[in-house]
Amino acid sequence: MALESSSSSSAHWMGSLPSALSALPLANLAIPGSHDSFSYWVDEKSPVGPDQATAIKRLAKISLVRKVMKKWSVTQNLTFKEQLEGGIRYFDLRVSSKPGEAGQEIYFIHGLFGIKVWDGLMEINTFLEHHPKEVIFLDFNHFYAMDNNHHVYLISRIQEVFGSRLCPKECVENVTLQNLWEKQQQVLIFYHHCFYEQHPFLWPGNKIPAPWANTTNVHKLLQFLDTTRGERAKQGTFHVSQAILTPRVKTIARNLIRGLKNTLVHKNLPSILDWVKLQKPGVMGVNIITSDFVELVDFAATVIALNDLLLEDNES
Repeated sequence: MALESSSSSSAHWMGSLPSALSALPLANLAIPGSHDSFSYWVDEKSPVGPDQATAIKRLAKISLVRKVMKKWSVTQNLTFKEQLEGGIRYFDLRVSSKPGEAGQEIYFIHGLFGIKVWDGLMEINTFLEHHPKEVIFLDFNHFYAMDNNHHVYLISRIQEVFGSRLCPKECVENVTLQNLWEKQQQVLIFYHHCFYEQHPFLWPGNKIPAPWANTTNVHKLLQFLDTTRGERAKQGTFHVSQAILTPRVKTIARNLIRGLKNTLVHKNLPSILDWVKLQKPGVMGVNIITSDFVELVDFAATVIALNDLLLEDNES
């Protein structure tokens, strides 16, 4: 039985999986994700974020510089809702307070400030309300300009939005779709800060390693993905393959106006997609795979379709 992976079925692909797959640990399934998932909108009128070097902050007082930054900060075109409807189930999140702003409000950030985290979480929760069998991973992996009060505020907002949908941390091998459906849980929150210890619904960052190739060379990237997949822990963690290329300063300097999409992504996505097609999910295979500009190729559907291979194993 082939899995549904057309765009019309991507919004509910987890709920459509055969029971042989919904009974497997989520760590063994192939799950599509997005890199800097929130960056479809960044505010070029706002100050540059605290994730940037001092020299960049000085330069960015010039509005033209912020326009250039936007071309390199945006890594997605689709909103959270559109990504979810397209099948994306893992979200890479970096967050920050806005220096000089009163209160504890937290924003998504990648060079420039994005939308309020609260607004993004509400958008995601609305999708989950309408798709009760879909499960998502929210990976809060970078925090900037945040003191303890900011963390308390953010964690309380997460709890307020998702409530009983939050899956408490437990043995990774026990986290199957069937078990989550029975408990009506849909959200796994990974929190790369010691605050996770204080809350049962926050998973530690070491449960979802996401090795980063940090290269502009697609061949080095694919070699890195193969190597790190082979080094993956046999049990006890999820695993993220970051199928992304990272611009260096000189890459940006040579291609200021073209931006990330036109310089690195368009040209190399076909090779990355070819690599995805050769993968197999499972204990020592791929789990979560992330990409920039997930809609430019049939990325999510290609990752989802890899689960067919597990089904064939199950039937043989």
